[in-house]
Amino acid sequence: MRLGIGSWTYGWATGVSGYPLPANPLTAIDLIDRAHAYGLEIVQIADNLPAHELSPVELATLRDHAAGLGIGIELGTVGFEQEHLRRYLKLATILGARLVRTLIRTSDGIPDLTHAENCIRAVGEEFRSAGVVLAIENYEQQSCAELAALVECLGNPCVGICLDTVNSLGALETPRQVVAVLGPFVQNLHIKDFTIRRVPSKMGYEVTGCPAGEGKLEIEWVLSELRRHGRNPTMILEQWTPWTGSIESTIAMEEAWASRSVSFLHRYH
Repeated sequence: MRLGIGSWTYGWATGVSGYPLPANPLTAIDLIDRAHAYGLEIVQIADNLPAHELSPVELATLRDHAAGLGIGIELGTVGFEQEHLRRYLKLATILGARLVRTLIRTSDGIPDLTHAENCIRAVGEEFRSAGVVLAIENYEQQSCAELAALVECLGNPCVGICLDTVNSLGALETPRQVVAVLGPFVQNLHIKDFTIRRVPSKMGYEVTGCPAGEGKLEIEWVLSELRRHGRNPTMILEQWTPWTGSIESTIAMEEAWASRSVSFLHRYH
């Protein structure tokens, strides 16, 4: 499996709405440089570094910089309307990206999956002709069974799943349930480790992130199961680094976690 980092490896360094912003926010070029320094093969430039906001000159610079360092690019966005997906297919073609990750998510209410299916079906052959995979990420707004049924119904080898190892906890689905249902369709994997602890009052739990290999995620089992399903997805490290009280210390923790996580994950690729 090709291992990489994404812009959600560095959510705080990129900038989180509602919190103090970093003095020098992470850029897509910075992300590529970090991947190269870590000896990785790929980056996923997602919705917190939206590629559609880059100018033609910036896109060309990004493409050439990545190619010069031997780093592959994947894109990530949110949305399922036809014209939005076509916009990202065009961006993928410009950047030489072989995968676009998206979320069937809305800011208010539950998305209409029938409408989403129709939109994706309308552009699916365009993705297939371009040789670009559209990977739909699991999220708490849909069950894994709903997403599996959607991909099966579409029947397009270039429409699959981006499996996030934690997101579906919000739908009361564990990583083992997620892999069991979505494993056969996985094209992209978000490795995101986590811990679950009781709150100090003992009345409730909190789910927080941690470096890969240091939490409850059974990483070796996840990868073994995906191989059993005949899948060989790209593997992107993501992190839920907690706020520490200042943007500087939070970014420092985020980078330290990334270093420990990448060191751990190198054994699997």
